Amino acid sequence: MSTYSLSDGLASGAPGVSRAPLLAIWVRESGVGILASVAWIGFGLSCLWWEDVGDWSRTHSLGIAAFIVAAVALFGTVGADYLGSAGRGLRKRAPWLVALGAFLTLWEVATAKFAWLPLPFFPPPQSIIEVYTDDLPKLLDSVFASVKLQLGGYLIGATIGFLTGVSIGWSRAVGYWVHPVLRFIGPLPATAWLPIAFFTFPSSWSASTFLIALATCFPVTVLTWSGVASVSNAYYDVARTLGAKPSFLVLKVAIPAALPHVFVGLFMGLGSSFAVLVVAEMIGVKAGLGWYLQWAQGWAAYANMYAALIVMSLLCSGAITLLFAIRDRLLVWQKGTVKW
Repeated sequence: MSTYSLSDGLASGAPGVSRAPLLAIWVRESGVGILASVAWIGFGLSCLWWEDVGDWSRTHSLGIAAFIVAAVALFGTVGADYLGSAGRGLRKRAPWLVALGAFLTLWEVATAKFAWLPLPFFPPPQSIIEVYTDDLPKLLDSVFASVKLQLGGYLIGATIGFLTGVSIGWSRAVGYWVHPVLRFIGPLPATAWLPIAFFTFPSSWSASTFLIALATCFPVTVLTWSGVASVSNAYYDVARTLGAKPSFLVLKVAIPAALPHVFVGLFMGLGSSFAVLVVAEMIGVKAGLGWYLQWAQGWAAYANMYAALIVMSLLCSGAITLLFAIRDRLLVWQKGTVKW
């Protein structure tokens, strides 16, 4: 397989190939990376050129880090042909590096340097970095508590929703009794059950687990039911012709055919469960990122609040990415149709 690259053509002066078009293509592909480097150099200069209006100890380190990112963006995109997939990935994301560098520069100037945005409601970037360095143990404890609560409630709700959806989709008798209950309870927001849950369950932890499971259960149930009910009768007829028993029809025909619908329900349940998680931790649970947000707001520690929101966003995005990886592994024929 040929390993000829654009940079090789420029360097060797390949016969029959004009250098001017190659140079124009190289400039067009690398120009965004150069702009990204300029944007991050601007961010570094904005950190180090003017004095801070407040006392933040990570300003100098943040400026140095910005210059390092600028160097990586410059050499990584200009020399992308020599770096393989890493260079191509960096060049592909160069426009985002430009936007991020410009945004951070504007943020730094508007907060730490000239206080155009009122403090402490709009803290500068270095104050959020300080949270990750100085308050890391408490933040990690909150992350661990949230993950444990979220994972327990989500698994319980997804399991119950999956079994209920399969039962309704397969059995008319089960559907006759469960469907009306589902129509009555399902549309209610899980947060509407907060007073009943905290009164009924022995601890705020168990009540929050119930609420997260409830928020997950409804979409998983409905989508699983829809998937099982929409399986073509031809599949069942072929399996019965080969002597399949009802258990085989459910486990080997109905459930595999309904898996695309099941994963849609799992994605919807994951989003709903995260929303309920934050509300439950703010109101009842004395640990977790929701509790951390409430604590930071009470002490007007807005840098801590923004830091927790960033961590929460990364956790939610990571959970969705993991679920997409599981989906692509199980549904190989649909891999790449929907990307995250």
